[in-house]
Amino acid sequence: MGFEHYIRSGTRRLRCGYTTGTCAALAAAGAAELLLTGRAPAVVSLMTPKGFPVELEPDYCRMEGSEACCAIRKDAGDDPDVTDGVLICAAVRKAEHGIELDGGEGVGRVTKPGLDQPVGAAAINSVPRQMIRAAAERVCRACTYTGGLKILISVPGGEEIAKRTFNPRLGIAGGLSILGSSGIVEPMSERAIVETTALEIRQAAAGGGKRLILLPGNYGMDYLTTALPELEPIPRAKCSNYIGEAIDAARVEGFAELLLIGHIGKLVKLAGGIMNTHSKTADCRRELFVCHAALCGADTATCRALMAEVSSEGCLAVLDRAGLRESVTESLLCAVQEALTRRAGDMRIGALLFSGDKDLTGLTAGAKELMDKWRKG
Repeated sequence: MGFEHYIRSGTRRLRCGYTTGTCAALAAAGAAELLLTGRAPAVVSLMTPKGFPVELEPDYCRMEGSEACCAIRKDAGDDPDVTDGVLICAAVRKAEHGIELDGGEGVGRVTKPGLDQPVGAAAINSVPRQMIRAAAERVCRACTYTGGLKILISVPGGEEIAKRTFNPRLGIAGGLSILGSSGIVEPMSERAIVETTALEIRQAAAGGGKRLILLPGNYGMDYLTTALPELEPIPRAKCSNYIGEAIDAARVEGFAELLLIGHIGKLVKLAGGIMNTHSKTADCRRELFVCHAALCGADTATCRALMAEVSSEGCLAVLDRAGLRESVTESLLCAVQEALTRRAGDMRIGALLFSGDKDLTGLTAGAKELMDKWRKG
C-alpha cells in the first residue's frame, strides 16, 4: 500500500510523496484510534489539503504505558529529500479537554523570531498543526469521546538529519521541521521542474492569449486566488525556483506580458540578478536588504540588525523600526524590475511581492503597468 499520485514531466511520470506534516497527522490519528478503541488500526487515512487521499499502513501502532504510539514512514516519492524513509511518530494520551500538541525527540525548536511559529515552540508549521488536530478530532468524534488529548510528535534520528538541512541556519535547533502546505511532495529534480514548467507554459500559450501569470508555488497561487480574483481568467504556470528558465520559456511561446507573483523571501533574490532562487544556489536575502538599506541611509546598527534576521519578514520589521521600510522596499523593487527586464527582452514584465500572511509588500513599475492594463480589460 502506498501513495500513487504522479505528475508528468514531458514524457516521464514522476511519483509524488507525502510531507512530514501528513505523516504526523496520520500517526496522530492511528495513535488516537488505538487509545480510544483499544484496537490498533491496520491502515490510517486522511485527505490532504491538496485534495488527494492518503491511506497507509503504520510502521507500528502499540501501547506504551498510558500512551498510544504510532509511527508512519515518510515516502518522498521521486523527490530527493533527506527525510525520505524516516519515521514520524505520535504519542497520544488522554487529557481533560482540548488538544495539546508539542514536539519531542528529533523535532526542532524555534530559536529566532520571524518563522512560522514563535520562539520556543516546536517547529511544527501551521498547516501540519491544523492537519494533526483535525485528524485527532475526527477520531474523537467517531469514538464519541468528549475529553482532551495530548499529542507529542517525534522523529527518531531527526536531530542528526537536521544537520544536513538549513534548519540550524534558519534558527531551528535540535531537529527537523514538520512541514507541508499541500500535504504532498511533488518531485523537485531541477530538469523535471523546468520541463514541467515549460509544458505548463506551452499549454497556456495554446489558448492563444498573450498574457501569463507566473507563480513560484502554492503561496503565490493562494495569494492570486484570495487577493486578485479579477485576474482569475488569465492563464498561469508554476515555476518553483527556476524563474529565469520560466521567463525564457514564456518568451519562446510568444507571450507578450508576464506578471510574476511570489513571496518576498524568494523574489527579493531577483534584486541581485539571481534567477534560480533555491537556497542551495543562493541565499543572499539579508545581504540584499543590507545593501539597499545602506543606499537609503541606514546606519551600521540597522545593517547589523538586518544581517541578524532569519527571514525577510524579520528584515521588514527592522526597517519599520528604522523608518526605512518604504524607501528600501522601493529600492529593492527597482532592482527586481531591472533584473526581470534584462531577462525578458521585449516581453513586458513585472513582479508583485507579498509577505507574512499574504500582505502586499510592493509592485514593481512593470507590475503596476500590467495590472492597470489588465484590470481595464
